[in-house]
Amino acid sequence: MKAIRRFTVRTVLPEQLQPLHELALNLRWSWHPETRELFRSVDPEVWAAVGEDPVRLLGEVPAERLAALAADRRFLRRLGDLSDDLRDYLTGPRWYQTALPPGDGSSPLPAAIAYFSPEYGIAAALPQYSGGLGILAGDHLKAASDLGVPIIGVGLFYRHGYFRQSLSRDGWQQERYPLLDPDELAVSLLREADCTPCRIDLALPGGRTLAAHIWKAQVGRVPLLLLDSDIESNTAADRNVTDRLYGGGSEHRLLQEMLLGIGGVRAVRTYCRLTGHAAPEVFHTNEGHAGFLGVERIRELAAEGLGFAPALEAVRAGTLFTTHTPVPAGIDRFDRELVARHFSGDAALPGVPVEEVLALGGESWAGGDPKLFNMAAMGLRLAQRANGVSTLHGEVSRGMFNGLWPGFDAAEVPITSVTNGVHAPTWIDPAVVRLGAAELGLERAEQAMMTGEARRWTGLEKIANGEIWELRRALRAQLVEEARRRLRESWRQRGAGEAELGWVSSVLDPDVLTIGFARRVPSYKRLTLMLRDQARLRSLLLHPTHPIQIVVAGKAHPADDGGKRLIQQLVAFADDPAVRHRIVFLPDYDMAMAQHLYPGCDVWLNNPLRPLEACGTSGMKAALNGCLNLSVLDGWWDEWYDGQNGWAIPTADGVESTMDPESKEAERRDDIESAALYDLIEHQVAARFYDRASDGLPHRWIAMVRHTLVTLGPKVLAGRMVREYVERLYAPAASAQRELAGGGAGALAEWKARVRAAWPAVRVEHVEADGPLEAQELGSTLTLRVSVSLGALEPSDVEVQVVSGRVDETDSLSEAVALALKPVGGPDLDGRYRYEGSLELGRTGPFGYTVRVLPSHHLLASTAELGLVALPAEAGGMDTGVLR
Repeated sequence: MKAIRRFTVRTVLPEQLQPLHELALNLRWSWHPETRELFRSVDPEVWAAVGEDPVRLLGEVPAERLAALAADRRFLRRLGDLSDDLRDYLTGPRWYQTALPPGDGSSPLPAAIAYFSPEYGIAAALPQYSGGLGILAGDHLKAASDLGVPIIGVGLFYRHGYFRQSLSRDGWQQERYPLLDPDELAVSLLREADCTPCRIDLALPGGRTLAAHIWKAQVGRVPLLLLDSDIESNTAADRNVTDRLYGGGSEHRLLQEMLLGIGGVRAVRTYCRLTGHAAPEVFHTNEGHAGFLGVERIRELAAEGLGFAPALEAVRAGTLFTTHTPVPAGIDRFDRELVARHFSGDAALPGVPVEEVLALGGESWAGGDPKLFNMAAMGLRLAQRANGVSTLHGEVSRGMFNGLWPGFDAAEVPITSVTNGVHAPTWIDPAVVRLGAAELGLERAEQAMMTGEARRWTGLEKIANGEIWELRRALRAQLVEEARRRLRESWRQRGAGEAELGWVSSVLDPDVLTIGFARRVPSYKRLTLMLRDQARLRSLLLHPTHPIQIVVAGKAHPADDGGKRLIQQLVAFADDPAVRHRIVFLPDYDMAMAQHLYPGCDVWLNNPLRPLEACGTSGMKAALNGCLNLSVLDGWWDEWYDGQNGWAIPTADGVESTMDPESKEAERRDDIESAALYDLIEHQVAARFYDRASDGLPHRWIAMVRHTLVTLGPKVLAGRMVREYVERLYAPAASAQRELAGGGAGALAEWKARVRAAWPAVRVEHVEADGPLEAQELGSTLTLRVSVSLGALEPSDVEVQVVSGRVDETDSLSEAVALALKPVGGPDLDGRYRYEGSLELGRTGPFGYTVRVLPSHHLLASTAELGLVALPAEAGGMDTGVLR
C-alpha cells in the first residue's frame, strides 16, 4: 500500500543541543571538516546510514542518545565552540569587506550581486544539480561566502532533482526520480511578516497564473533562493513546472526559464524587502537559462516611468552573462511563436512590447533561423559584459557569437574569459589538508585554499617524498574500498545474488596505477575512446609488471540513447571476468562519489573532442589532491599544462572535426588520438609510476605530484575565480550601473539611437601615407592622413583608428593592433574631417594596415558594443550591421 500523504516528524532537540539545528541548516557544514566530525560523533552509524546529512541525522538519532549528549560536557563544549565559530564566520569581515567598503558610493564594489543559475551543486544532501554547470555554481557561492562577497543565489527547487542512475543486467542506464521532501533538507520556507509563505506570481496565456513559493538554503554567508511551483494554487500541470531538472518538453522548459528569470528577480526583491539585504547592483546570468531576468528588470524600470530604450541601457550596464557552451547545439532555443504567446496579450509584461522581447532573442545574423528564439543571444544582448569560462573557451565563444557583431573580426567580439575554479575546502581530502598544514600551519593553509591569492603554495616543497607517497597510497586504498562497496551494490541492483559476488572483494588493488574518468556522457566527451583498441587496453590493464586500473563513472541524459549506448559498451567491457578486477563502472555519479574519486586516483583522464570542453573542472579537483592530469589540450588544461603537471594527449590536427561519431573523419580522428593515448599510458605514465628507486619510491612521479600542488593548486581555486569576477566584471558593472542612474540611461539611449540613424552616412573617404609602401625598414614610421565623412555625427561621437598587423596571402590581418588617430581641424568645404597619426613598423615580414571608424562613448564597455564599423571601400566597403 502507498501512503496518501507524506510528512516529516522532527526530533525535538534538548535546549542544550539547539545549536545543532543552526549548524545543520547552514550548508557550511558541507565544507567544514570540524562541523562534519561533530555531526558524525552524534551517532556514527546513523550518520553513515543517512548519507552524512545532518538534517536527516537529527531526525533519526534516538532520543536517548540526544539525552546523553545533552549531559556530555565535552560534547557541549565542542558544540559551543563550533557555534561561535560559525557566528564569527557569518559576521566578521572577510576579503571583500577589507578590500574597499562596498555600497557607500565611494567604492567601486557593488553593494550586492544576484547570481542566477538553473542548478546548484552545494552538497550531495541537496541534489539540485546534474553536472559541471551546477557544481561550478555551487563552488561560486561557497567561494563568495568565504571571501565575504555579498551574493544572493537564485535558482529553482526541483522536487525530484536530477535522476538517480542504476544499470540493468545488460548494462543499460536506468533512471529513477526520488521525491525530495523539503522538510528533510537544509532549506526553510521564506515567509512574510505574518508567517504566510511568500508567493511569486507569473501571468501566463489564457488568464492563467503560475505561482511559486521560495525556499531558502543558507550557503555560509550566501542566501540561495529556490523557487518551487509545487503548490496547491497551481494546476496539476503548473505544479510540475519545477518537477525535475532539464525535464519536459519545449513549453515546460520555457516556463522553467521564465520562472527562473522573471520569478527569480521578484524573489530577490521579496527577500531584500523582508531582510533588509542590500539590493543587487549587478545581476550575473550563469548561462542563458535565466536570461529573462533582464526582461523583468526592464519591466521594473518601465513601471517607474522609464521608456524601453533607456531601461534596456540601464539593465545592460549592470548585467553580466557567462556562457558555458562551446557549441550552438548546447544553447536553449524556442519556437518564436511560443515565446510570443507567453509575452503578449494577458501574459504581456507591462512596458515591455512583445516585439522587443522577440528582437532580443532573434537569430538575426547570417545563417540564423528567424523562426527561433535564442536564449544565449538574448543573454548577450541584455548584458554589457560577457565571458567564457577558460581562455580557449573565450576564443571559441568569440567565434561562435561573431554574427552578433557584424563587421568585426572574431578577436574583437566583446566576450572575455574568466577561467573556472573549484572550491578547495569542498574537494581536497582532509588528509591532504593535514599534510599541507603540517608544513604551512593550519591557518595559513586554510587561508591559501579560500582566497586564491598566492601564485605558489610555497612551503609544500619541503614535504618529504615518503610522506607524499604514503598519503597517495592511503587515498588510493580508500578509493578501492569505496569502489568495491559501490560495485557490490550496483550488481545487487542488476539482479546478482550475494553468492555470485565473491570476486568483488578483489576488485582493484591499492598498489596499482589508478586512472579516473568521470563526467557527463555526451558524445563529444568520448567515454569510449579508451575502447578503440580493446586488445591494447587489455594488455595495459593486465601488464605483468606495469598494470593499470581504471575507475569510470558518468550519467547520460535520460533522452540521450546515444550516450546510454556508450555506457553500455563500457560496462560490457568492464563485465568481462578477465579484466573486471582492473576496470569498473560505478553508477550514480554524484558529489559524494566524486569526493572519493578525485583524491584516490593517480591520473585523471579527459579526452574530449577539442575544443568542445568549455573548461572541465573535474581535473582541477583531482589536481588539488595530487592527482596528475592526462588530457587533451582543451578547456583549462590548454592554458595551464606546463609539461611537469601531467601529460597532454596529442590531437589529430588536420583531420576535419565533426560531431557525427559515425563519420569517416570521426573514425580516423578517434583512431589516431586513442593510439596516442595508449602510447602515453604505456611508455610515459605507467613507466614513470613504476620507476622505483632503491628505497621503493618513484621519485620522478612524486616530483610531478609536488609540482602540481605547488604551482597548479593556487590557480585552480574558486577563490581566485570569484576575485577575478569581482575585480574585472562586477566592479565595472556596478560603476556603469551607477553612472546610468537618474537621466544617464536616457541620454545614452538617445545617443545610441542618434548614432544608429546617422551611421549609413559615415564613410572613410581617403587614406594616404608618407613614403613608399613596397618595402620599409624595421623601426621606420608611416605618417597617415585620413579623411572621413561623419554625416550628422560629430568627431566626439566616433573614434578613427588605424589597425595594423601581419597579413596572409589573402591580405587578412592577424595579431592586429589598433591605434587611435587624432582629429586635425574642423570640417572642410565638403564636410569631411581629417585625422592624422603615426604608425611605427615594429615587426618584420608581411605587414598591412587598414583604417576604420567606430562609435565612441565613455559609457560603452567596448568599441564593438553597437556592432557598427565603417571601413574603406577597398577593404570590403562599409558594414552597418547593428547590435542592440
